[in-house]
Amino acid sequence: MPTYEYECGACGDRFERRQQMSDAVLTTCPACGGTVRRVISGGGGILVNSGDQVPRGGTTCSLEQTGSTCCGRDERCGAPPCGKRS
Repeated sequence: MPTYEYECGACGDRFERRQQMSDAVLTTCPACGGTVRRVISGGGGILVNSGDQVPRGGTTCSLEQTGSTCCGRDERCGAPPCGKRS
């Protein structure tokens, strides 16, 4: 359920409300009874994990994609590169 931010035109109070997208927009300030407007904010966004993000180090282990590491192990070798020598 999304969280919406509101601001009161009378007292300046800012508050958030979790509402369904189909709910009516609030019009009354709970603090003073004045008129509020919904504020457009950055919000939380939506996080989706596709399974192929690269970790902070900038590299990924082939274990997740192929079932084995570049050196043939079936478990993580540690810090990339996993120890394969050319």
